[in-house]
Amino acid sequence: MMIEEIGREVVDSAISVHSKLGPGLLESTYEVCLEHELRKRGIVVE
Repeated sequence: MMIEEIGREVVDSAISVHSKLGPGLLESTYEVCLEHELRKRGIVVE
């Protein structure tokens, strides 16, 4: 994957997570959900 593709997937994943969960949750909740979404898309998360 090229860096532009990875960036696009990260932004799309973040928007997806925020749209599904909405505002107002702890940052750690968004981190866990974003990690899950990125792994579903085949991106390695450390």
